[in-house]
Amino acid sequence: MTTQASTLSPPFNRTLTEPRAIRWILSGLALAFLAMFLLVPLVAVFVQALEKGLAPYWTAIVEPDALAAIRLTLIAAAFSVPLNLVFGIAAAWAITKFKFRGKAVLITLIDLPFSVSPVISGLIYVLLFGLQGWMGPWLAEHDIQMIFAVPGIVLATIFVTFPFVARELIPLMQSQGTEEEEAALVLGASGWQIFFRVTLPNVIWGVLYGVILCNARAMGEFGAVSVVSGHIRGLTNTLPLHVEILYNEYNFVAAFAVASLLALLAIFTLVAKALLEKKVRHQVKSITREIGVE
Repeated sequence: MTTQASTLSPPFNRTLTEPRAIRWILSGLALAFLAMFLLVPLVAVFVQALEKGLAPYWTAIVEPDALAAIRLTLIAAAFSVPLNLVFGIAAAWAITKFKFRGKAVLITLIDLPFSVSPVISGLIYVLLFGLQGWMGPWLAEHDIQMIFAVPGIVLATIFVTFPFVARELIPLMQSQGTEEEEAALVLGASGWQIFFRVTLPNVIWGVLYGVILCNARAMGEFGAVSVVSGHIRGLTNTLPLHVEILYNEYNFVAAFAVASLLALLAIFTLVAKALLEKKVRHQVKSITREIGVE
């Protein structure tokens, strides 16, 4: 039996046998680039945060405005992540498993936050819900405040994060096809049974990966939230906005201390992704085995 490498054309086959020195140089350049632009800034955040010791670091984190920013950031993520999870699964399922009019429009709308600046999306909410906006007078009459309040921050966060789950699931579902769903339908399974017993187990890793990305973006969003928040200290500042205010006030230790929380979130996200990937792969294999036995 011949190997795949031997059947390749000579020019491509030579690329698989580059000298070891070339491979080491390329790998070293890639690692140096990652260290310079990722690892060094991450280390610098913690070095600056702990420059004056643990006491100032802890004081900056437990300061009332910082706690309010942490609480608001968690609230925005608590609303946006579950909503985008439901929307992303439904949209990906509809796009990949069914044929309907307007599919191209739906895909375009999913990609819209990627093509529109977050600042522009924030301005759109101001034009819609601000006092001088289209719905501003009606909201004022009913004593409902959207802009410069928590609801506006939640809406802006939902807008900038809703593509992540759907965009992770769409190519994954497309690559899997519809054979398993069709087989389950022939065997008499209902639509919900097909979804929960066949479709969802096959894409559960993609779901979790999308949720992780969505949560990280929700907690780190700056542009759209900055426009709709009003920068009211202790009320409408999320963690990124609070870091900006502290830095502009030349309170560098406190700014880097709060920024280190976002850096810890990024590290926790990577660790959680690695652990979940191994666990979910085992779970998918178990569920697939059970379906095959049945």
